[in-house]
Amino acid sequence: MSRHPDVVAGFPTARIHSYSGGLPVEVVLLAQLGHGAGDRLHRDAGVRQRGHDGFVDALDEPSVRVAAPDFEAGERSALFTFAVGAGGHPFHRHAGHRVFTAVSGSAGARLRFSTASDAQLAQDPAHFAAALHHVEVPPDCLFTVRFGGGTWHQFAPLQVGSPHPVLFALSCHTDELGGLDAAGALQDQVLAGDATIASLTETLPAPVQAWLAAHPPERREVPTVRLSLHAPPGSWRQGLCAAVRAPAGRLRAWLPAGDGFVEGRVPRARPLPAPPQGSLLLEQLPGFHQQDTFVLRLHGQVAAGYNAASLLAELLDGFLQYRPTGVTRLMRLRNLLVRPLRLRTSPLGCPVSSLLSEDRSRLFAGCHPVLAQQVDGDGRRAQVVLGADDRHLAFRSCVGVQIGEDGVEISLGTRVRCRNAFGHLYLALIAGVHHAYIAPAMLRMAAEALPRRHAQLSPAQGLFA
Repeated sequence: MSRHPDVVAGFPTARIHSYSGGLPVEVVLLAQLGHGAGDRLHRDAGVRQRGHDGFVDALDEPSVRVAAPDFEAGERSALFTFAVGAGGHPFHRHAGHRVFTAVSGSAGARLRFSTASDAQLAQDPAHFAAALHHVEVPPDCLFTVRFGGGTWHQFAPLQVGSPHPVLFALSCHTDELGGLDAAGALQDQVLAGDATIASLTETLPAPVQAWLAAHPPERREVPTVRLSLHAPPGSWRQGLCAAVRAPAGRLRAWLPAGDGFVEGRVPRARPLPAPPQGSLLLEQLPGFHQQDTFVLRLHGQVAAGYNAASLLAELLDGFLQYRPTGVTRLMRLRNLLVRPLRLRTSPLGCPVSSLLSEDRSRLFAGCHPVLAQQVDGDGRRAQVVLGADDRHLAFRSCVGVQIGEDGVEISLGTRVRCRNAFGHLYLALIAGVHHAYIAPAMLRMAAEALPRRHAQLSPAQGLFA
């Protein structure tokens, strides 16, 4: 091992030539992260891995496939996350090439590679040790690794018995079929979409494991490249940094993990000068004093199994469960101010507040109280009327869904009729904020919530392609 580290202006890189003539192993150190960041990342990302539907815990390398190949479209790559804990994992290899980006734990990581071929190992297992190289990565570092198919590798802690995780990584399988037998069972599994990191992994043959158990390589005799940033490897500055990072990592790993969020954006709601033709709102509150209608148009084809009535039921659920924070705060203020006047109060925005009504005499989809409803015979249009009568005014809202040839139109229209002078004053005070913010915000958030109701739909794509 060199005692005179080279100073590099770019990214410190280890390049290990193949013992058997194949592709080299490349490890590139990219950035030094904050103190304790590695342990914290491993902990937070590990929690999310375990909560994923595709979580697999095998071979001391818990993993999740986050992006699958699409062979019909010519996409042969796949993306996996994987973690290696404090105990490291066994030597293994994959048939295909691997490229991954990782963050080391807060005590660093030792990456072990052997590029001995099958023929060499069959001739003499000692070739495994002869081809062995180590790369040491410092704590809390972002780095990348690339190596060819068939490369034996193992990731371990720098210090035996360390309580810190080794790394967390995002791995790219550049060709999920690479190196596999054309007619083998594993290729059939990949083509069926059932492959996992564990199923694509081969551990060391028993004769090689037995030889290593009898002849464990001395770490000091294994060719090793030590990478670092900001301080030379083995220097007092690096030692001091490592001494601080280790306890910081343990502390940060104890902090609670936050939630994850996905927002599927939809277009802005646009106002209409009048309710659309055929709207049930046209039959409500003759002699009204105020009306408005907002629509959202979502382009694309409706997902299989949906019709206007089922989409409308989901939209009404969205009004109940996904409420704009600003509207909720305004309703709290409004309720506080009008309670002494014995006016009707509700935690839900007024256009759809009657969805919380206890009147179960007329229900849409068996659960939503409505004043009126209509579903066209062809299933392409559905609408309901909501509303209530109060001491100062009455309001009616029409929520509608209409499926067209190239998309779906979702609408929210409201009419208000004042019952006395206070009603006119109240309407004058709230009409501006209702038109500018409350109604369009409620419609938009309910529409954005539609994908969240179904695990098989991607919020990133939205309900419509």
